[in-house]
Amino acid sequence: QVHVVESGGGLVQAGDSLRLSCAASGRTFSSSTMAWFRQAPGKEREFVAAISWSGGNTDYTDSVKGRFTISRDNAKNTVYLRMNILKPEDTAVYYCAAGPRSLFYRDPRMSSGYDYWGQGTQVTVSS
Repeated sequence: QVHVVESGGGLVQAGDSLRLSCAASGRTFSSSTMAWFRQAPGKEREFVAAISWSGGNTDYTDSVKGRFTISRDNAKNTVYLRMNILKPEDTAVYYCAAGPRSLFYRDPRMSSGYDYWGQGTQVTVSS
């Protein structure tokens, strides 16, 4: 079992940067696929980025490619999402999710494949 807690959200201006952190507990963290999803008001939850268990592979939704970077430190049981050049359309609650090791190689963008979710952290980008 993996328990995840997000932090690092806040209110920023367009063009600013933020780094989200996801602290995880549980013996299986280092073998888990980890991902970030987000949900804007009135919209469905959407995939943002995912990282394989080793950190050697990543996947991003098109709208954040080149601006966001997902990384992990298995020694610290933490996953990060570095967000640069933030835009108002990035405003959302950001969720961290943990799934099985194999998920990354099947469909890391499928939210239903993730077993554990955090409570979310709010990111608000003003124009």
